[in-house]
Amino acid sequence: MERNETINDLRVHVDNKQILSIALPITLAILIPQLNMLVNSIFLGHLSHEALGNAGITGVFYLIFAVAGHGLNSSMQSVFSGYAGSGKPEAFKTVLAQGIRISIQLSVVFILFTWLVAPLILKEVANPTSYPAEMSFLKIRIMGLPFLYLFQMGNAFLIASLNSRYLLIGFACEALCNVFFDYLLIFGKFGLPTMGFNGAAVASVLSECIGMIVVFVVIVYSGLKKKFNLLSSFAKDVVISKQILKVALPLILQFILSLATWLVFFLLIETKGPMAKAISNTMRNVFGLAGVFIWAFAGTSNTMVSNLIGQKREDMVIPIIKKISYWSLSLCFIIILILNLFPIHFFKLFGQNETFLEEGIPVIRIVSLGMILMSVANIWLNGLTGTGKTKINLLIEISAILLYLIYTWYFMKYHYVSLAMAWSNEFIYWTTILSMAYFYMKSEKWRKG
Repeated sequence: MERNETINDLRVHVDNKQILSIALPITLAILIPQLNMLVNSIFLGHLSHEALGNAGITGVFYLIFAVAGHGLNSSMQSVFSGYAGSGKPEAFKTVLAQGIRISIQLSVVFILFTWLVAPLILKEVANPTSYPAEMSFLKIRIMGLPFLYLFQMGNAFLIASLNSRYLLIGFACEALCNVFFDYLLIFGKFGLPTMGFNGAAVASVLSECIGMIVVFVVIVYSGLKKKFNLLSSFAKDVVISKQILKVALPLILQFILSLATWLVFFLLIETKGPMAKAISNTMRNVFGLAGVFIWAFAGTSNTMVSNLIGQKREDMVIPIIKKISYWSLSLCFIIILILNLFPIHFFKLFGQNETFLEEGIPVIRIVSLGMILMSVANIWLNGLTGTGKTKINLLIEISAILLYLIYTWYFMKYHYVSLAMAWSNEFIYWTTILSMAYFYMKSEKWRKG
């Protein structure tokens, strides 16, 4: 009986302490792989100008499938948190088992797509001189997808069970291994082959495998496996699988469309030369660094909203989203301020010339403003995710993408002014997301079943 009381006490409280207790461990966990990606780009920047530019296209392509897993991860958090808020954590073992089954099936589909279909598509749209290196990289890189998805499943459980303090262990091991293998395989150290660009792909796959192993080792040795009776059965549960997929499929489609749109943008940038590609890949790292707090608080918004609805405390949903928005905006602003005060020092990390610095600084200013919008928009959008109304998420995403593509196509194909102007498309995207998510949540239509 005592054991059940301990497990059942997973209901969140609407206060800053609760917000930070969930968000800060997630922040540290997200920060490590973003620093990892930054180091990866730094290594490739010192390898060659072309390698840094190619990393932008391949990185965005892989991110399309990575964020599909994030869509599944978000749905898992929502389902987990709903059961936690309603005092039914005994369902966690079944939810995790079904999430693992679905994630493996999804990753196999995406691997086959990358190997069999993607070459036909990218050959037609990519730069002919860059295509062979980019496709070779992707065929290796995509093999890390099953490990990434399983890693995300473990993390979704840790967040929803209010054990986000354990996240740091898996992310730290993954990041350290990636930096280590990057150094060994890109430059061929300690007798290993010099793999160059492909070395970064192999390093990422190895590190994702290690990250997956570590997160499940943590779940076992922390006692959480025994406490929640996890990983005891993987038999298919039709009811919970449908519950997960009902929330997940619109999110997966939403994230794929979002990143596919970004891939279109990067392919258009490719026509503007290697300098524009290299600068834009660096901007991807800016999004990663400044987005650390944003994504952490977005995950917190999803989890807390789902938990509150499970508790039948719908009246606290809007207040908690507002509280989380203030935290996200404030901490994102600090990161953005530092980047804008010292942009030259940031760009010099990539070992590029003065022209790169001159052309990159206006872009970082524009991207920074877009990040400020993103810091609030993502919280409201993920709050909406927490209500389970993911079809509305998808409609909002499609609306934002259509406006984004029209704007991007015009300023990239018909009226190209500068790279900075091209990157202002982020204003259009995030303003649309924020306004639509905000007004839908304020309308309280999400309260209806």
